[in-house]
Amino acid sequence: MQSPIFNNTVNPDQERFAPQGAHMLRVDLSQGEDVLARTGSMVAFEGLVEFDGEYQSARQHQTQWATGEVLPLMRCHGQGTVYLANLAQHVHVLEVDHEGLTVDSSFVLALDAHLHWDVVAVDSQYGIAGVGTYNTVISGQGKVAITTSGHPLVMRVTPQTHCSADADAVVAWSTSLRVQMQAQTSSRSVFRRRGTTGEGWEMNFMGDGYVVVQPSELLPPQHTSFGERLAGHLVPGQNPGLGQHGAWGR
Repeated sequence: MQSPIFNNTVNPDQERFAPQGAHMLRVDLSQGEDVLARTGSMVAFEGLVEFDGEYQSARQHQTQWATGEVLPLMRCHGQGTVYLANLAQHVHVLEVDHEGLTVDSSFVLALDAHLHWDVVAVDSQYGIAGVGTYNTVISGQGKVAITTSGHPLVMRVTPQTHCSADADAVVAWSTSLRVQMQAQTSSRSVFRRRGTTGEGWEMNFMGDGYVVVQPSELLPPQHTSFGERLAGHLVPGQNPGLGQHGAWGR
């Protein structure tokens, strides 16, 4: 049997977290450390690999229930290799340092099991519930894999160069950054997208760090099961947060 499809072989990269093409992640478990992966994200594995539900404390359950910022995780362990993906989204591996990474939980695919994660509240200057109110902060030192809809834009922020992005397109940003939410309105309600431009909330970033922006304002489908229609979630302003709980790395 012959076909160009057979050119899509296993990535020989020896890194623990390695992209397998643009839309899949290969994680090597042979080094003895577990990985936490998004529930249901396993598409294949080699060797002796086991999957267990990840324990979450009562406080974590209560926080996720109260905020709606849910990060469903499973623990992958054993001797082998596991392949992870989520709805054919683009996969990116980040090296997180001690400052951590702030990210919408919808875009987290996997992380080293020794990393700490928590939900943080970030206040809107207008006090509007559900507009960038909560995000997930991942801290420690290790690998994190996130997903985006399409190839992202990574914007470098310096004390001399500020940047702004649509709140619905921001995926993640550095802890060191100061963030402000802004809605360009006149006498119109701040609940509405401004005028007829289709633009609403903006996030303004200041300081020294990075911002990851995807070329889409549509969150990936969530909470789906067999037989249900996959529908994207377009939630104005709810994707990012604001405050000084930003994140990460390089």
